[in-house]
Parts: sequence; structure tokens; C-alpha cells
Amino acid sequence: MIKKKSAARKAAPAKSGTKKAAPKKWSKSVTEHSNAMDLEKDIFKSKNPKKIAASVKRSAEQSKRKKAGPFQSAMSMINFYENRGGKNISAAQKKVLDHSKEELRKLFGREE
Repeated sequence: MIKKKSAARKAAPAKSGTKKAAPKKWSKSVTEHSNAMDLEKDIFKSKNPKKIAASVKRSAEQSKRKKAGPFQSAMSMINFYENRGGKNISAAQKKVLDHSKEELRKLFGREE
């Protein structure tokens, strides 16, 4: 009877990383340096959903750098801020942002 050698698994060699680590606040970098719309400073810190919606709508309509339509661009910016803010956004501010999305739908005539 012939004994088969069991194939021993070798540990993968350590990768020699040439890739740079992503910046800690990469979403801030995206907001500042991407082809995103130019937004009013600190608009998402506002407690007024109508003010947020109006400002984002104005920015979306004036922007020449957006790739999608104004409504989609405006909604995407609110969602981007809300999603990337994560645990740093209070529940109250998340509620304000959700209401601002409703207001944005009204401003664009897309009420459901």
C-alpha cells in the first residue's frame, strides 16, 4: 500500500504593502476634492429641513459638475452626508435630514 503525502498548507507570504492607507476621514476628502456639488458651508448642521432642502436644490441646479439630474444629485448629497456621518450624527439630526429629503421631494414635485 502506498502512503499519500498530505498536502500541508503553507501560510500566504506577507504582502509587501505599497498601497497607502486611506485617510481617516475619507468622506471629508471626497466632499472637498471630488466632482461633487458646491454646497453651502455647514448646511447639514441646520435644524431646519426646509432650509437644507432649498439649499441642496439650489446647489444641484447651479452645479455644472454633477453627472446626474438635479433631483438625484441633491438627494445623493443628503444621503451621502447622512450615511457617512454615521454614529457622529445625533438621532435628532438624522430625523431633520430625513425630513429634508421629504421637503426636497416636494420642491421637485416628486411627492409620493
